[in-house]
Amino acid sequence: MEEQQFVYDKMYPTARFFYEFLPNYEVAGYALFLVIFVLSVLVYKLGFAKKLKMSQNIVIYLFLFLGCIMLTFLAFFLPVVEGLIVAAMILILYKIRLHNEKKRSASVS
Repeated sequence: MEEQQFVYDKMYPTARFFYEFLPNYEVAGYALFLVIFVLSVLVYKLGFAKKLKMSQNIVIYLFLFLGCIMLTFLAFFLPVVEGLIVAAMILILYKIRLHNEKKRSASVS
């Protein structure tokens, strides 16, 4: 039990939340992976996505999925989820501002 407490003390708050409040470790791991994957897709769509063919999108999302597996392991001791949340918020603010600027320039013309 003492060793388990030591691991919890070293975890980042988001990972600790999943592992403390979900029923077992397997479900917590899948939930952490799902959150990382969804946030990664959101950041990709907001910041980097272009119109591509379906086959190219499948390849991109496959590699994004594989990369998120590795990010899940890093999320135990590094602020991966927190970083993705900050990146998503910055990109959302950027898109809102860009949209407002386009509306303003269209109304002036």
